Amino acid sequence: MAVPVIDMKKMLNGEEREVTMAKIQNACQEWGFFQLLNHGIPHALLDRVKELFKEHYKNSMDAEFQKSEIVGMLESAVSQGKNFGTTKIDDDWETGFFLQDETYDTVSPPLPSNLKQTMKEFSEEVKILAERILDIICENLGLEKGYLKEAIAGGNGDGKAPFFGIKMAHYPPCPRPELVDGLRPHLDAGGVILLLQDDEVGGLQVLKDGTWFDVEPIRHAIVIDIGDQLEVMTNGKCKSMWHRVLSKKDANRMSVAAFYNPSTNAEVFPAPQLIMKATEQNGNENDNNNMNAQSGYSYPKFVSKDYMKVYGEQKFLEREPRFEAMRALCSLK
Repeated sequence: MAVPVIDMKKMLNGEEREVTMAKIQNACQEWGFFQLLNHGIPHALLDRVKELFKEHYKNSMDAEFQKSEIVGMLESAVSQGKNFGTTKIDDDWETGFFLQDETYDTVSPPLPSNLKQTMKEFSEEVKILAERILDIICENLGLEKGYLKEAIAGGNGDGKAPFFGIKMAHYPPCPRPELVDGLRPHLDAGGVILLLQDDEVGGLQVLKDGTWFDVEPIRHAIVIDIGDQLEVMTNGKCKSMWHRVLSKKDANRMSVAAFYNPSTNAEVFPAPQLIMKATEQNGNENDNNNMNAQSGYSYPKFVSKDYMKVYGEQKFLEREPRFEAMRALCSLK
């Protein structure tokens, strides 16, 4: 088995389109991760993002990382001869920043003008691709075109917008990669995540059926990752999966992850049409509890900002307590 790789060019052909749509749905439901080729974002733009971000890290970020807390923690652990056994340092061997429209001019360290302009171009392209993926999911699930885009925006075509931002990260060479992960195992909280990963250095892995699978570096591919809230909206037809980034001893890995998430005030709940289908499959006409027919699992209804607040405190923990917190909060309203 391997993380699916899907060629979007095949969507243009009638017979191949049907097969490709089925592959995407299988990837959403069974893996929660897949890689896209021929996705429409210009390759020259992707190359520019990588080149300029790597240059920015070298010029403005590396020296600060070497003085960071995580470097000191690892040095202290090694000097004291600590043996972590099967556990690792409870922190991440990474450095980076988060970009939103309003932070391009305030992020630290300051972005050079050519990287700033490139990231604005990348942002617009990746938003288009995110909405295209959401419409493909809608078509696969029998939902009206645009349903998920509107649900994520939190409105009814009234001008509301999703929460969108880009995490730009580097995972520098680590002298003891067996002691610390680049990014600890976790689930993503939001909608759909679109990742431009390093095409030379691997490390990203997704957990499926108890086994960690590599998301192999492929030049010019975009990795699609399903978040918790999109799983809820699709009533479990798309799955949010555990993933991690391994640190590397002799390599510096770059990552640019675009988060197309529900707006802060969006109400998150399974699409009613999918609940109806699940109810019919269960043979229970009185089931109104957001039940997923395949798993028998009931998803809560909540406001996105409430979930994100709890997620911020519990990112690396199991998800069910977060959902229980949402159920409890909903019962108080």
